[in-house]
Amino acid sequence: MNGYQTTHVAAQYGQTAFLYHIVSKWNADPDVPDNDGRSPLHWAAYKGFADSIRLLLFLDAHRGRQDTGGCTPLHWAAIRGNLEACTVLVQAGKKEDLMLADNTGLTPAQLASDKNHRQVAFFLGNARRLLDKRCDGNSRLGKISKLGLAPVLWCIILVLLVTYIHSVILATKMPKLTAAAGLLAWFGVFLASVGLVMFYRCSSKDPGYIRMNMHDNQDTKDDEPLLKIEINNPALLAGNWSQLCATCKIVRPLRAKHCSTCDRCVEQFDHHCPWVSNCIGKKNKWDFFVFLVLEVLAMLVTGGVCLTRVLTDPLAPHSFGAWIQYVANNHIGAISFLIADFFLFFGVFTLTVVQASQISRNITTNEMANAMRYSYLRGPGGRFRNPYDHGIKKNCSDFLINGYNEDVECIEELGNSEEGIGMMHMARSSNLANGDSHTHTEYARGNGNGHHAINVDSNSNSTNSKIHHGHINGHVHSSHCSHNNHGKTRNDNVPLGLGLGLGRNRSVTASS
Repeated sequence: MNGYQTTHVAAQYGQTAFLYHIVSKWNADPDVPDNDGRSPLHWAAYKGFADSIRLLLFLDAHRGRQDTGGCTPLHWAAIRGNLEACTVLVQAGKKEDLMLADNTGLTPAQLASDKNHRQVAFFLGNARRLLDKRCDGNSRLGKISKLGLAPVLWCIILVLLVTYIHSVILATKMPKLTAAAGLLAWFGVFLASVGLVMFYRCSSKDPGYIRMNMHDNQDTKDDEPLLKIEINNPALLAGNWSQLCATCKIVRPLRAKHCSTCDRCVEQFDHHCPWVSNCIGKKNKWDFFVFLVLEVLAMLVTGGVCLTRVLTDPLAPHSFGAWIQYVANNHIGAISFLIADFFLFFGVFTLTVVQASQISRNITTNEMANAMRYSYLRGPGGRFRNPYDHGIKKNCSDFLINGYNEDVECIEELGNSEEGIGMMHMARSSNLANGDSHTHTEYARGNGNGHHAINVDSNSNSTNSKIHHGHINGHVHSSHCSHNNHGKTRNDNVPLGLGLGLGRNRSVTASS
């Protein structure tokens, strides 16, 4: 009908798991057009199924394919006002996708505005402006822009350091430093210098880039689907489609994120810092934190020394007005340093406290900002829960010793939780002789931990079914016993297929 294939129907109904199955297992074409020139990606974008869009882009579906009306998948997402679908397509696309017009001469942003989808129109227009400002990375200007604000920060620190040495430590109009004061003053210089070394390491170090999967579609044979998709990846088998990166063509770890500035996926992504011109991730977060701590200590020491030197000048007048004029004429370098040091200190100190707080809880800046978007940060009842928080002592020790925290989830005692459903012990028996099943259910008393026992007995000769325990994350896994009225034997080995994220329930059949 209308040239629809199985992949079209799966995309139309948002059956991402089934789409994944038929492409990986049966080598179905994920980019085949129908009679109107619309691919499964067109339909997924039109219906707003973001997970299906991610999977199709991961499978190299063509973003710029135009149907008979000249519409791309982004056009259809804009027509329907699907902001999430537009976001996924724009993040995986290029500037040309936003500028492409349909047969009526309208771009996706213009179509969204015409349909009165203001939020989508604003997003697409803003995305186009940002991409217009972005320079080509291969050009000279593009290479300079990649440096970001790191050279600026480097120069600021150097200028302040030189000003401090010249106008505070070696100032000729100030009393000579004592040995103890001189040692403290030069210790501030040492801290700032080591901080510059850590700044360079943080700026130039790999933050934890995940290797991109750059396979060539033309060299990939159609009869080798395993080369196209990681069929045995646990994330895909569990239906975690948000871990698919359509740009890097990888299944990224749970705490990784694709950085739009670096255009790479970063493991344990914290944030992209423009001041160091690099992402802060698993491999350079330790350097970044040490840099912050060193600079805070350096600003404290140098600011204290500078303030003490200015206030203890024996030649300064006692009246406030005359003192201000004297300091402005004789210690302008020291005052300039003190003002700059004061304002910079509060910004850097605040960032250091925030980073220290997050390290103590083993959580990233990205996770804090998007806590409600990430399902792994939601516990029972939808409340915030950090599964990687092992306590302040372990979190801090692991970070300071290893330089990072492992992505190991902590297991909580569900019996002590208000919403945790305890272990359910279920035993069933059935009468297969006459096809009838008479049951009697008895609920045992709770033991205070939310654990209950359910005993199901029959009134005649029977066999015991297998006992199934379920106590994971508060979910109860039930046992389903199927009775055959004709006394036929059933096979206990029920094929579970790939899992495909269709649910976590498992069936346990009774043996006859």
